[in-house]
Amino acid sequence: MDTVISRRACAAVLALCLDLSAPAAEAARKTPEEVLRAWYGLVLKLVRHTPTYSPPVAARAFAYLGVAAYEATSSGAPGMRSLAGQLNGLADLPKREAGLDYDNTIVLDAAMSTGAEAFFENTGPTGQRVMAAQAAQSSGEAATDVPAEVVLRSRTYGEAIARHVLAWSKTDGGAVVENLGFPSAYALTAGPSHWAPTSRIALQQTPLLPKWGSNRTFALKDGMACQLPPPPDYSEDKSSEFYRQALEVYDTVKTLTDEQKAIARFWSDDPMLSPTPPGHWISIALQILERDHRKVADSADILARIGIAEADAFIGCWNTKYQYDLLRPITYIHRVIDPKWEPLLITPPFPEYPSGHSTQSGAAAAVLTQFFGENFAFEDATHVRDGLQARKYASFWAAAKEAAESRLYGGIHFRAAIERGLDQGACIGVAVNALRTKK
Repeated sequence: MDTVISRRACAAVLALCLDLSAPAAEAARKTPEEVLRAWYGLVLKLVRHTPTYSPPVAARAFAYLGVAAYEATSSGAPGMRSLAGQLNGLADLPKREAGLDYDNTIVLDAAMSTGAEAFFENTGPTGQRVMAAQAAQSSGEAATDVPAEVVLRSRTYGEAIARHVLAWSKTDGGAVVENLGFPSAYALTAGPSHWAPTSRIALQQTPLLPKWGSNRTFALKDGMACQLPPPPDYSEDKSSEFYRQALEVYDTVKTLTDEQKAIARFWSDDPMLSPTPPGHWISIALQILERDHRKVADSADILARIGIAEADAFIGCWNTKYQYDLLRPITYIHRVIDPKWEPLLITPPFPEYPSGHSTQSGAAAAVLTQFFGENFAFEDATHVRDGLQARKYASFWAAAKEAAESRLYGGIHFRAAIERGLDQGACIGVAVNALRTKK
């Protein structure tokens, strides 16, 4: 397994270099829509090459970068409303000086460049080189045919917006991730129902980011705002609901169809091998925005909302996970049903209930449905370059339900975690959809 991961990671790094190191055919002036998509495209690649970027950490970065991009855009659009005062702790941002000219593309590019550099300051040498190359190329393209004083003013202003957002980010409780998110000291809760390590990796003998659920939220009041009922009572009795749900996982994995295996792998989105689950939904949005030629106002709006929804989803989900601290299917099945059973996917190193995939997919689906409409059909080609075929969906909720169900096929979640995670995500989506971005 280590060899497979190493080869895939190396191939991805090589692809990253080839994608962004090639010089542009000519220094054509880019539209703000192109600048925004280019920076997001790079960030999706950086996420998969920065070791600290577990799904909650990635979601946090997407949220802050989304807010920076949105504020850079809305500051030059009279019909757009700032998110200051709507998001927890976000104070009024710097204003443009009246009567002076600014270039909106340069403002946006500077905000994204400054934000990306800050959030990925710990990425590897290859990522650093590619990020510097992207910044130089994008900056030059954005400034084509723009007077020097406007370039300087616009870039300075975009950087000021990013610095304001970055200062805000430092106070949320999630700015420092030590030991890749695994606490060096952590007391496991005694009792058969509670989480136990499922990996032999030394680092993963404690669970990932146990305090993440107490981080400051964005649109939610706090991490407990969308709480769930408890999971079924733990029991080893064969007539119990808990045993029935464990047996469902066991039987499902033993009888998987090729389609179910494909679904599990398509939505697996493992860290360091993908843009992570929140990045997958960002990718879906980017594909639609490019396909439909959406303008920058819409693009910045929906990308900010998805980032905020995903970040709040992981805070809310992690709050619930560590409240109930439930064991994973593999632990229960080995103990009670079959000690030789193995899931299709590697079990993540943290408590089971609810499913993070379900919660964040439900939040993303709620936001995307509100923005684009019900029964909005689309094709998701996120993993085509990784050798996985694109999949088609009749709606965002259809995709979210498949993403949630994929965790049953993978053998890493019980039914209650899957279904109630979607409920939690839908609740979080309501709070994000209530944000006002139009005057």
